[in-house]
Amino acid sequence: MAFDRLIENIVKMQNPTVAGLDPKLDYVPASIKEKCFEKYGKTLEGAAAALFEFNKALIDSLYDIVPAIKPQAAYYEMYGWQGVKTLCETIAYAKSKGMFVMTDGKRNDIGTTMEAYATAHLGTTSVDGEMIDAFGADALTVNGYLGTDGIKPLAKICDEKDKGIFVLVKTSNPSSGELQDMKLDTDETVYEHMGKMCEEWGSSLMGKYGYSAVGAVVGATYPQQLAEMREKLPHTFFLVPGYGAQGGGAEDVKNAFDKNGLGAIINSSRGIMCAWKKQDGMTEDDFAAAARNEAIRMRDEIIGCIGKINN
Repeated sequence: MAFDRLIENIVKMQNPTVAGLDPKLDYVPASIKEKCFEKYGKTLEGAAAALFEFNKALIDSLYDIVPAIKPQAAYYEMYGWQGVKTLCETIAYAKSKGMFVMTDGKRNDIGTTMEAYATAHLGTTSVDGEMIDAFGADALTVNGYLGTDGIKPLAKICDEKDKGIFVLVKTSNPSSGELQDMKLDTDETVYEHMGKMCEEWGSSLMGKYGYSAVGAVVGATYPQQLAEMREKLPHTFFLVPGYGAQGGGAEDVKNAFDKNGLGAIINSSRGIMCAWKKQDGMTEDDFAAAARNEAIRMRDEIIGCIGKINN
């Protein structure tokens, strides 16, 4: 299963983190923007080219120490089809460097529409008999609140194509509790029930390290619930947002891991992309070196809490 490959990368690098590549043009150094605008003008094509140069430099600085990237689709879609092309190019470039790629798309639908999403992001598209990767990511974030009808098409692709999904369970945003913390008639919370559904959906998609292809998004900003979910979802791999810019730290995320230091990958986006702003002597042109420094600091902080990772 796909998460077996991710786990092996994590163990090899002793680094359970993922770099979120959620670029805005404001994050890109002026030197890169000027070069791209000179070639393409101040157009969506110019903006998308600048984002790709920015992403490539970040990937080049991180691929040997960080096992995965997580591009958020919205940050590319806002630059039109040109930005979506950059998303495709970013995924391909990261995979060429051996990185695991999880697209943060939070897709949510049923039937043939969900089959189309699954095919686009995780499967292969038929073009007059030729099978082609449209995006080619290894995993996709999804919203499971349409129930099993929205997950079945994804599970099928995960099984056939060695892919994974992360289902929203307990998200990191401040208002998540308005719905997710509500109690059902069974006296369990909505997020707890969604977590149990992830265990059920993944029961026939188990990997060799005890985790299924159906993962869960559980935020670092709610450490108590994170610990609760780790105990109740022993076969569900966690994607943990909320570290860094959203306020979560190593102590907040340590309970996401099992006794071997497995079971979770911790995301930092702005904290890595914009690290130069917080490092003495760094300028925007040092963004890649600063990102590497921050990725190492983050890795060391988390490993300092959880210890050596074993599979």
